[in-house]
Amino acid sequence: MNTVETAAHSTTLPTAATAAPELAARYIAAWNASEGAQRDHLVRSTFSSDVQYRDPMMEGQGHEGLAALIAGAQQRFAGHRFTLLGTPEGHHDVVRFSWALAAEGAEPVARGTDVAELDAHGRMRRVTGFLDYVAGA
Repeated sequence: MNTVETAAHSTTLPTAATAAPELAARYIAAWNASEGAQRDHLVRSTFSSDVQYRDPMMEGQGHEGLAALIAGAQQRFAGHRFTLLGTPEGHHDVVRFSWALAAEGAEPVARGTDVAELDAHGRMRRVTGFLDYVAGA
């Protein structure tokens, strides 16, 4: 466990290794949230306010920038949902997890692996995504 001390209090936070499954699940939930208020809540609770996101197809910064990327991906891939693949892993302040994007009952149109660096409060501050598979590529 990491201990974060402020002038007001001391808080014990989970390490990336113990937090990886929950963080990855919240990350996937944010990308799947179609309702704006729910998505905004998930983005704000999962990512730092100055989050930097990038993958081979897009990049954005901050809560608003990331929420706009998610909304754009949902428009482009309407009817598709992200799912976690395997077990998320973490060490120090970094988590890694893999995902698939598919319509219900269909083969994935994409699979990828994301690596996220965490801030002192356990939120994702820098996310780099890799596309492991893209249908038709």
